[in-house]
Amino acid sequence: MQIKGLKDLVVGETAKVIGFSKEGRAYRKRLLAMGLTPKTEFTVVRLAPLGDPVEITLRGFSLTLRKKEADILKIEKLV
Repeated sequence: MQIKGLKDLVVGETAKVIGFSKEGRAYRKRLLAMGLTPKTEFTVVRLAPLGDPVEITLRGFSLTLRKKEADILKIEKLV
């Protein structure tokens, strides 16, 4: 089940990266360097009260993303 974006997940949910939107070319390289490559699974750990930033765990470490960065991720929710 594809989800529109990371903002649609709640704390404790797991998803995987399936790609990047075309509008986010400036952030794509940064996200790839941080380990958010296609097929990478991650879990939402914490959300700020207004939804920005969001903290996720992947590959054994925590990563905090701003809305603008997180919005370019195309993700798929895992059951």
